[in-house]
Amino acid sequence: MDPAPTSPLARAEHFVWLTARVLEQRRFAYHFLPQRDGLEPAVDAVERALAAYLNDDGGYGHALEPDLRGPVSQPLHTAYALRVLDEIGRCGGQRIERVCRYLTEISTPTGALPALHPSQRGYPAAPWIPVVDDPPSDLLATGPVTGLLHRGGVWHAWLFRATDFCWSAVERLADGAPTHPYEVMAAITFLDCVPDRQRAGAVAERLGARVREQRLVVLDPWDAADHPVPAGYGPGEHHFAHDFARLPGSVARPWFSDAEMSASLDHLAAAQQEDGGWPINWRQWAPGTALECRPVVTIDALLTLRAYGREID
Repeated sequence: MDPAPTSPLARAEHFVWLTARVLEQRRFAYHFLPQRDGLEPAVDAVERALAAYLNDDGGYGHALEPDLRGPVSQPLHTAYALRVLDEIGRCGGQRIERVCRYLTEISTPTGALPALHPSQRGYPAAPWIPVVDDPPSDLLATGPVTGLLHRGGVWHAWLFRATDFCWSAVERLADGAPTHPYEVMAAITFLDCVPDRQRAGAVAERLGARVREQRLVVLDPWDAADHPVPAGYGPGEHHFAHDFARLPGSVARPWFSDAEMSASLDHLAAAQQEDGGWPINWRQWAPGTALECRPVVTIDALLTLRAYGREID
């Protein structure tokens, strides 16, 4: 019998092969495993797995974002798809033109995206994301989509309107409007990618101060139990420095001291579970969603640890 894997990466690999969807298996192989002779190139394999979620309207569906079930295209599914394409350097071309047409068709009167399009009605979805007939523009979906399209060098009429919305929304947060961690993370993705780097840095500095003032981040992970969670979040649904500054080059990295970031990364490394995967900390409303989300957060954890120079092999 082969000995049990011992390194964080080896344990995570076992977990991914055991539990993950094909897409996350392909992503894991792309990021962490050497290309093996005779196998499909890793980039092509990821792209082909992602294509299974693509709909005729140019958007993505089929529970690509596991908390939204059903076949219909949704902005949050498309945000995940763009993140994957950005990872493999293929966030451009004719495919993205089709995506932008889809985004144009479902955008709100402000030119931005709703967090949840009404087409979700009739299909299961996380209970904390309500389906309404006339949903408002939401930074949660618009920020990541807009930012990633900018980083891909995309030019499209819809993108100009969405960018104006994002700047306005992020400026409000930086001025002290109440917010929550997931909205802040959407703002960070936008600020990390938008071309106006000087403005992005200035807004990010103000936003980081608001995050600390509103106590949206747990700075001492080992005392997290005594830290309040944002309104509407589940018990223990805390967020730490590494959740905001996933990479050292993020605009959110200066929000935290070296000691605070080190403590956060220590906590992240220690969170790997016995089965090799990392846990999710939000409400588990259906068995399948929890199973599908854990490989996603496991890959995220490994990428963050590696980016900060932590030993995972």
